[in-house]
Amino acid sequence: MPRLFRRAGVTAVAAGLLAGVALPGVAAADGVAAAGQDRPDLQATVQAIADSGFAGVQLRVHDQRGEWVGSAGVRELGSTAKPPTNGRFRMGSNTKTFIATVVLQLVGEGSVGLDAPVADYLPEYGLDRRITVRMLLQHTSGLFDYVGAMLPDGTIVSGLMPLAGQEFVDNRFHSYRPEDMVRFSVSKPALFAPGTDWGYTNINYVLAGLLIEKVTGRPYGDELERRILRPLKLRDTVVPGTRSGIPGPHAHGYYRYQDAGQWKVVDITRQNPSWVSSAGEMISTTKDLHTFFSALNRGKLLPAPLLAEMRRPHPKGGYGLGLWVQDAGPNCGTVFKGMGGFHGYGTIMGSTPDGSRTFELSLTYGDSVSDNDLALAYDKADRTLVNKVICNGQAG
Repeated sequence: MPRLFRRAGVTAVAAGLLAGVALPGVAAADGVAAAGQDRPDLQATVQAIADSGFAGVQLRVHDQRGEWVGSAGVRELGSTAKPPTNGRFRMGSNTKTFIATVVLQLVGEGSVGLDAPVADYLPEYGLDRRITVRMLLQHTSGLFDYVGAMLPDGTIVSGLMPLAGQEFVDNRFHSYRPEDMVRFSVSKPALFAPGTDWGYTNINYVLAGLLIEKVTGRPYGDELERRILRPLKLRDTVVPGTRSGIPGPHAHGYYRYQDAGQWKVVDITRQNPSWVSSAGEMISTTKDLHTFFSALNRGKLLPAPLLAEMRRPHPKGGYGLGLWVQDAGPNCGTVFKGMGGFHGYGTIMGSTPDGSRTFELSLTYGDSVSDNDLALAYDKADRTLVNKVICNGQAG
């Protein structure tokens, strides 16, 4: 079985996350390969992932046989049309990889110190001066997360906004400001002293987005556009801000929840993503994610020393600076990944160190399984694709 440093923690993260003009998608019953060859094994894999509990699936693979794209399931509940194979979707925490890349570019340019106090750049929030830029990117700051957290004594403290149940559904178009998220977090007790432990929290990357804005004098979305989206021609990747829709072809995502003892399902495709801001708001396609992640892993976006810093995992969390690092065993080696979730959507991207074998997976949640079952299905899809695509069936 592929081993992510603390895989059980990643499954928990998966459960917790069950948080230009697009190219016309191919609504395919079969996959489409660049060289025209069929890949029935990959189409069967996509179908099996859909059958494990997802409404729809899009998969893009690059390996020694070339490029293949396919989909399974449905674009929308109640219809028979399959998801577009290059449809847009909410990428969730894969946004963090984009944000970390820009921060590290600023480090390379000398505008930001990787081990400098964040308070030097954002003094207005009264942050603990022991918290460094590196700690934000690696989730070792100890900051309380604005979405809620468990304190060291076991006390559960609610977050700034509702993210579950009927209250979330009723408030899903509300706009939130990142500044308010930060002030809420720093008003709460720290989860641990900076740099002494690891804990995955969105507040770290909300602060990273604000740091980009303070240092560059531009909104972080504009800086992403200037540094990554435009140079790589990622025309279908969007930083939506408070806009609730997904532009262009896309599959619908659904949220299943319990209210007054009754299970309900709502089409959650339209929602205001400002609650997560630079920690997970972006929209993209499998094609654009492939272009980005391949460029990153092939050294096109960061100098080698900083790419090495990004890829160095924390021993407890298995997280580098904006990406996950997986030890897939002696027959496969290291796999670099982005993993994200949003209400109604899940995304995984995986790559060999040299970018020669990659996959990008988009999942849409439906009406049939619980959050726990979705988290397990997400984890199984991840393990299946790492083994099949990245490791050629040789994961240890």
